[in-house]
Amino acid sequence: MPLDRRSGCPINLSLEVFGDRWSLIILRDMIFGGRRHFRELLNHSMEGIASNILADRLRRLLELGMLTKADDPTHKQKAIYSLTEMSIQLVPIMAQLGAWGRVWLPVSEELSIRAELLEKGGPALWDRFMDELRHEHLGIGAQKPVGETVRAELQAAYEAVVARKTAAVTA
Repeated sequence: MPLDRRSGCPINLSLEVFGDRWSLIILRDMIFGGRRHFRELLNHSMEGIASNILADRLRRLLELGMLTKADDPTHKQKAIYSLTEMSIQLVPIMAQLGAWGRVWLPVSEELSIRAELLEKGGPALWDRFMDELRHEHLGIGAQKPVGETVRAELQAAYEAVVARKTAAVTA
């Protein structure tokens, strides 16, 4: 899909890819949530994406080369979406967006804990996470991690905050 090239400015061109309300959210859910099927992306979106919008954005991300789509070997009527290297390279950008949002916007503790850990982990953690994503989505790179994955570490931190807040409310 060709971009509307209003200028050759890299910020403008990036906004022409990500300037809509949903593309980064879909990629976020794939990267951090491990969601790879249409229904997972639709039913587990905190922001409540409509099915027609999801279908349109997935099509656009496919056309831009940010995702690939293949038949799911476990179910004939399902497709599985995979990140491309272009999308995997967004991890540092998403980490920086989360870090900025934590400072300047009214975030919730449970939904910002992942951003905090990514910020504190810095480039070493981002590289480890990108390697894990390459293994998961592209079938390349290092073997499956021996210990807990970055995604699992981030999810565990989220669940710990939720559990602590729930315990405080019920106490």
